[in-house]
Amino acid sequence: MIDPVFGKRDPNLTYQERIGVYGVIPDASGKRLLVLGAPNHALFLPGGEIEAGESDTEALSRELLEEFGVQVTIGPKLGQAAEYFYSHHRQTAYYHPARFYACTDLTQVAQPLEDFNTLMLMPVTIAAAELKRPTHRYGVSQWLSRQAPSH
Repeated sequence: MIDPVFGKRDPNLTYQERIGVYGVIPDASGKRLLVLGAPNHALFLPGGEIEAGESDTEALSRELLEEFGVQVTIGPKLGQAAEYFYSHHRQTAYYHPARFYACTDLTQVAQPLEDFNTLMLMPVTIAAAELKRPTHRYGVSQWLSRQAPSH
């Protein structure tokens, strides 16, 4: 299966590759997902860039601790998708391949190291529609396709 690629590559831009890993993390009810609200009010799945030498699970665990002060059990890979986009905030064009994992056992273990984001549990249907990146919406759709019909 070919992974979906969102956005169009502009031949006039030079893209910086930024490989990311993100978790689809429901609360105990399975009806709400952990979501990060950035200072510009954009919504994202928790996760971020994989640093040199890190595995997917190491990067995701680190990001969750930094952003949310939480630990999870990282489960099966849900898939991967990529996107071409331009960040006005960073004034940089990115090619952003992203990998998504189903996570469970959400546990608060520390205060977040980053205090500029809004951390929330959002109803799954709202998160699926409102996440900024199409790759993140894809990750949620892959998670939903694996859930019982009651969700």
